[in-house]
Amino acid sequence: MKKKIKPGAIVTVIIVLLILTVVGFGIRPYIPFLAAQEGPGAGAQGGQRGGGGRIATTVRVSPVERGTIENNVVINGDVLALNQVSIFPTVGGTITETFFQVGDSVAQGTVVAMVDPSRPGQIYSESPVVSTIGGTILSAPVSRGDTVSTQTPIYVIGDLSTLMIETFVPERFSNAAQRGLSAQVFLEALPGEVFQAVVDEVSPVLDPVSRTLRIRLRFSGRMDPRIRAGMFATVSLITNTRRGVPLIPRVAVINTQGSWIVFTVDEDNVASRREIFLGMENEGYVEIAAGIEVGDLVVSQGQNFLSDGELVRIVE
Repeated sequence: MKKKIKPGAIVTVIIVLLILTVVGFGIRPYIPFLAAQEGPGAGAQGGQRGGGGRIATTVRVSPVERGTIENNVVINGDVLALNQVSIFPTVGGTITETFFQVGDSVAQGTVVAMVDPSRPGQIYSESPVVSTIGGTILSAPVSRGDTVSTQTPIYVIGDLSTLMIETFVPERFSNAAQRGLSAQVFLEALPGEVFQAVVDEVSPVLDPVSRTLRIRLRFSGRMDPRIRAGMFATVSLITNTRRGVPLIPRVAVINTQGSWIVFTVDEDNVASRREIFLGMENEGYVEIAAGIEVGDLVVSQGQNFLSDGELVRIVE
């Protein structure tokens, strides 16, 4: 006698088969995509995964290039007239006349004031005060009616056609201060502009109180008429220069346990930890004495998160 199959069982079997069919076709389209993500090419380009499944670190690089590096010291100074002379009377007495005011021009040999040397009971002729140089009146310390001696300056006269900067170098930089050194000058009255100057005079002794060395600099090239005596100046004095040496940005260098290191990147975008030895350095660059070569690419941004042998992605 044949066993009858219950209609409910048939329906259950059909439903199960339908579910399996739908699930199978639903997964199938995603299988190539998943395989591609785990395939051999996944880690070849930026944003990909490197060895061990790590995502490549984004970095910026700079090549090791030959260039010029300079050391400097920044000090403050004043713009002065190159020839600045005080004019004194030849006799003491009372000022009876002054013929010029501050800002006036005078020629050498010009009478600039008169002094009456007379005393009670004695009458003398007035004595002229003569300028010993030609230039511009910078100051007039006395006025008509003042009593003066032969040590009293009547006028201070300067030649404003040529100006200089006077400044004082700290003792620790005094050996570097030599005639002919180049400098950049920044003036408070002319913000954003840079003027070139050269050390023209160096004092042979240090001031025993301030422990500084007085130097004077002359402006290079044609004198800018906007520069005036008495202006406040900031001087960046170049104390040492090296040309044609391998340089990298200072930010690329890491100090670790007393050693200096950088990370270089090869043609496969793999970072390598390299110990280097430094030469001269300033605020922007360092000289490479040993450890890497000209043309090597060093990581200048993102190196603090790198490990030796790590894959990187270079961005501009």
